[in-house]
Amino acid sequence: MLEILTVDGPRAYPPRVTAFTRTFWDALRDGQFRTTRCDACHGYTFPPKPFCPHCWSRSVSWADLSGRGKLYSATRVHAAPAAFRADAPYRVGIVDLDEGPRIAVRIWDTDAIALDAPVQIVALRYEDGPLFAARHAGVPE
Repeated sequence: MLEILTVDGPRAYPPRVTAFTRTFWDALRDGQFRTTRCDACHGYTFPPKPFCPHCWSRSVSWADLSGRGKLYSATRVHAAPAAFRADAPYRVGIVDLDEGPRIAVRIWDTDAIALDAPVQIVALRYEDGPLFAARHAGVPE
């Protein structure tokens, strides 16, 4: 289970939810981090897809991810797109999850996190639905 943090207000840019990705968003709302895993080559894919981009198999299943990983890269955004301007400056980064996928995330810490530091994905509960972010592993709320 992911830690769930409550955030005031609506999401600045709500994701597009499809019939296929609804499984991901419903799980995230409940504090689970899920994606698709290929039944043929066993590779994980993020974001979730109805096929495997590694071997092109159409046989995929939903799998839970731990949400643990390491910070691969990070930057601070000062000149933000219009939808996120009120949040600037904010940090984004790339996380290598323990299970293998490399994902882009918002970094939900006020202090800088060193590269290669352990991070944990957290679920963000907005008024209109969930999003996810990463924070330094072991950081109290």
